[in-house]
Amino acid sequence: MNKIISVLLLSTLLISGCYIGSDDYDSDRIQQKQTERLMSEVQRQIGLPNIRNFQQKKIMKMIYEETDKENLICYAYIVAKYSGKLIFLGKCVGYGVPFSAQYTNPVKVKRYSISVTSQKTQVITVPQADPNGLFMPTTSSATWLMLIDPKSGKPRPVYIEPEIIVSPFPINCN
Repeated sequence: MNKIISVLLLSTLLISGCYIGSDDYDSDRIQQKQTERLMSEVQRQIGLPNIRNFQQKKIMKMIYEETDKENLICYAYIVAKYSGKLIFLGKCVGYGVPFSAQYTNPVKVKRYSISVTSQKTQVITVPQADPNGLFMPTTSSATWLMLIDPKSGKPRPVYIEPEIIVSPFPINCN
């Protein structure tokens, strides 16, 4: 009889050790519901701003359209750290691409079951490699620029880490 009780106790301890904290899930769910109630009250009392001209959205649309032009030639500069002066790097195609920009979605959805007996499925996101097989950084101060090679006149990729300024017109560096 003592052996049976010991086995049951040990089994209970082992199973509870594998328990995925629904207490955390419950407290998160409670906080989420409370936050939603508060946000509903904020919406009821204050509402949304009375935006009528959508000027910022119009400007953003213009920026997207202007930077999407295939024949866009710009001028690239770096900022000298100690003097703050601009140093001309050269002409380039477009505005450049941040090094941390990714060609594909940086995460993918992964589904897994919490336990064998449970029908519940958890969904998490995990990192996903770019098509080149590399996992790109989430942040970086570097930029890829398609600088125009002065000798050949053809654009070539240049990796730049200092702060840069790219403009569609020449900037006076004096």
